[in-house]
Amino acid sequence: MAYSYEYPRPAVTVDCIIIRNTLKPEILLIKRKFEPFKDSWALPGGFVDSNETLEQAAIRELEEETNITDIDLLQMHAFSELNRDPRGQTISIVFYGFTHSSHVAVANDDAKEVNWFLLNKLPELAFDHAEIINRFTKTII
Repeated sequence: MAYSYEYPRPAVTVDCIIIRNTLKPEILLIKRKFEPFKDSWALPGGFVDSNETLEQAAIRELEEETNITDIDLLQMHAFSELNRDPRGQTISIVFYGFTHSSHVAVANDDAKEVNWFLLNKLPELAFDHAEIINRFTKTII
């Protein structure tokens, strides 16, 4: 018999920061196909499935939304502000990796578009992704 926990639990997601090494570093963003934040730019990512690790979820979501594979991803930080997602309490573990211009990103799954943006010229972002990128640029780059 499976154990059932009677208390509410937060959802767990992963987000991926992919930086393309060019003269001026660029970050890969997706345009969301669905609500919440439909047609807004966001980091590639999504919910962790019950049968996978955080790392497996990050690799899967990155490939599903951008068609990018074979990038070493490192875990950066967990974000858990209570109102970061309008669907309910969601904890996101953020991974990051670096690529060269040889990786071609293609929108797929729930990504309507993909595009590379200069880190200092970002569009308005969904969720708390501007805060996530800001923390990344202060601590990693």
